[in-house]
Amino acid sequence: MWIAAIGGGLIGSLATAGLLLLAAPQLIGPNMVRDALVKQPQILVEASDALRDGQYAPVLAANRAALETPFGSSWKGSAKPDVVMTYFYDYACGYCRKSNPDIERLVAEDKGLRVVYREFPILGPDSVAASRVALAASKAGKFGAFHDALFEAGRPSTETIALVAGRMGISPEQARDPAIEAEISKNMALAGQLGATGTPLFVIGDKVMNSAVGYDLLNDAVASARAKD
Repeated sequence: MWIAAIGGGLIGSLATAGLLLLAAPQLIGPNMVRDALVKQPQILVEASDALRDGQYAPVLAANRAALETPFGSSWKGSAKPDVVMTYFYDYACGYCRKSNPDIERLVAEDKGLRVVYREFPILGPDSVAASRVALAASKAGKFGAFHDALFEAGRPSTETIALVAGRMGISPEQARDPAIEAEISKNMALAGQLGATGTPLFVIGDKVMNSAVGYDLLNDAVASARAKD
């Protein structure tokens, strides 16, 4: 289901951008359009970003509470935030591993920010197993410690997941909770509505960013969301 949403979102954005480019020469002259795009190619990027943000605005408005309400202890940062960053990730995702230091830096620097972690295990059975145990740890109030330890252990496997779970006192039975399966299914549906093509996926205010965008862009998005409140 969420794959169809991805295709629809991409096709809609590209079609709209194409119509704008076709119409622009008639509206303001072909030379002005060409000169502007040559001198400032970021115009296309900014236009695409604006179209995407507008496309997902209704989805964000309808699902804000679901996105920003953490499962158990699956969050870091402020207990009373003025900005929430929702982070969809997979323990087997190298780009998520790359993004983690940026997130930790933001949480350390910004006392008004909360990061809500949403399990989005799309890279195979080990990813799903890791997410189940992470959510069991979350229910036990141990999410932060488990999350950091599992990423430090390397790519998830049966061995690394069991090792970290044992260290945290999380049993296999705890990971079989139906509430955990419901949470993963909900996250899959939410990510699909947001046009997810992989991990990481960040939602900050009205921004949806589906890549490892780095500290500066994440920080800018937090500042923008705060300015709009």
